[in-house]
Amino acid sequence: MRAVIASGTGGPEVLSVGELPDPTPGPGEVLVAVVATAVNRADTLQRQGFYPPPPGASEVIGLECSGTVAALGEGVEGWAVGDEVCALLAGGGYAAYVVVPVGQLMPVPHGVSLVEAAALPEVACTVWSNVFMVAGLQPGDRFLVHGGSGGIGTMAIQLASATSAKVFATAGSAAKLAACAELGADVTINYREEDYVDVVTADGGADVILDNMGASYLGRNVEALATEGRLVIIGMQGGTKGELDINALLRKRGAVLATSLRARPADDKAAICASVVDNVWPLVADGTVRPIVHTTMPLEDVAAAHALMESSDHIGKIVLTL
Repeated sequence: MRAVIASGTGGPEVLSVGELPDPTPGPGEVLVAVVATAVNRADTLQRQGFYPPPPGASEVIGLECSGTVAALGEGVEGWAVGDEVCALLAGGGYAAYVVVPVGQLMPVPHGVSLVEAAALPEVACTVWSNVFMVAGLQPGDRFLVHGGSGGIGTMAIQLASATSAKVFATAGSAAKLAACAELGADVTINYREEDYVDVVTADGGADVILDNMGASYLGRNVEALATEGRLVIIGMQGGTKGELDINALLRKRGAVLATSLRARPADDKAAICASVVDNVWPLVADGTVRPIVHTTMPLEDVAAAHALMESSDHIGKIVLTL
């Protein structure tokens, strides 16, 4: 099968398309013929050697895909060869075929093309599990998302807005801020020109913060929390080690939560996928939430796609098509 192969660790130039053996589904697994996959920040970290796949996962990069069911492993029920699907993966998405645990397989939401569907699994599962299942965002809460114009951010804005939360979003350009506002952000903050802490605390602080920066934002995120606010950290773009003022957190009776989706047990991922299908897919089907695709590129342009991701010149998702 065609698949993206890394010649080593390093820049986007280490990636190229070659041939690998076709995978075979085992018990409880489904073989998917991939139509499209999407580029995630974690993919660039794996390429650089900083984010290896969990034990037993494919070494091929790719955390999500869309396509059709090509074969069923022993014991799989509820799916048939030819079904259009999308899937949350621990790896393997940048290839013509990928094996998926059946619990991580999801139907393509009504009204979404098969290519667009590749942009949904990772962001929908990440946002739903962290903002709603873990942090418990409620109607009327104040919600702050950093990097509002990225894949995670565009989904977070839409889902929080659909929940009738007040949405604050940070971004670094007028075009990105406009995109955040168009998706439902009530307040947009140019982090190059404004202090998001001042903006959010002037309105009482954030009940939930979704943060992809990590260490560099830790102290200021705690400052921005409301009483009993929840800070959810899902990335480390700003470093891995920060200083936390425990007294500030105690005064706010706040919580700092850190989660990773990729390394969770299969049962946890299956529960998240099922909850996404129940709660998010109806919003996609009725047009309340939509996949935001910046561009589609053929798989052979994978190096250019990674370069675009690292430039941060995109809004929404970058999709690779097969």
